[in-house]
Amino acid sequence: MSRRPTSADRPPFAGRPANATATHANGHAIPDATVARLPVYLRALNALAEQDVTTVSSEELAAATGVNSAKLRKDLSHLGSYGTRGVGYDVEYLVYQVSRELGLTQDWPVLIVGAGNLGRALANYGGFASRGFRIAALLDCDPRVVGTVIAHHMVRSDIEIEQVIERFHVSIGVIATPAAAAQGVCDRLVAAGVTSILNFAPVVLNVPSGVDVRKVDLSIELQILAFHAQRRAITPDGRDQDADAAGQRRDRTAGRELGLAAELDGMPPAGIDAAPDVPQAVEASEVNYRTGAQAVGT
Repeated sequence: MSRRPTSADRPPFAGRPANATATHANGHAIPDATVARLPVYLRALNALAEQDVTTVSSEELAAATGVNSAKLRKDLSHLGSYGTRGVGYDVEYLVYQVSRELGLTQDWPVLIVGAGNLGRALANYGGFASRGFRIAALLDCDPRVVGTVIAHHMVRSDIEIEQVIERFHVSIGVIATPAAAAQGVCDRLVAAGVTSILNFAPVVLNVPSGVDVRKVDLSIELQILAFHAQRRAITPDGRDQDADAAGQRRDRTAGRELGLAAELDGMPPAGIDAAPDVPQAVEASEVNYRTGAQAVGT
């Protein structure tokens, strides 16, 4: 498994652009959309590094991340990385560049408030440490939970929020509480100096300027997926395929019923010994069936 790079790991690659550091020193702004894609690039690059891949082309990395290759090259150019024509990007150095830009060359102490099912799952997730995040403490307001041990952390009382933030130099707060408690927890985190919050509670938090909040709402993501699943069932002219199919089934059933009724109308009354002409009866039945189906369809 590849080790997360640190600031001491800056490799002296020959292909490193001479102006990479100067560009950042000049305060070159990176678009938010690019920042949102950097973790996706980093995940793919780490996978390549684990496979001992040393270089990767923009087309290969784009295919691995689902991003247009031209967009990927532009994103990486904001980091001062342009690759080498005919060779591509050095995977190890690109891992360092992206990690540095995301601030992952240092450890970030994280405080989780809420030790329910979600909080427990987050505390037990082993991927945080390898990506630069260290769970500093886990807090809850339930006296039945306080004092228990989760993922090698003793759950502390939520009344210790301020003390824990100061003691462990917490940089990021994670809110995994019910919606009713989320805003109060958020206010205390902000008052104690936390400016980065990851919110799992199904509520919009009000924060002052200078505080970044990222919201994770699984129910909203599922609803978006449901929308796209429904859209795939709609025909190009806007008709619902499922409704059309059901209507066609009803038409066919009604047509058969009308055709049978018309055929019965053409038969002689009971008790009359007159055998119908079979070919003519079948032909009349087919005509009546088609007529009935057409009538229902109009």
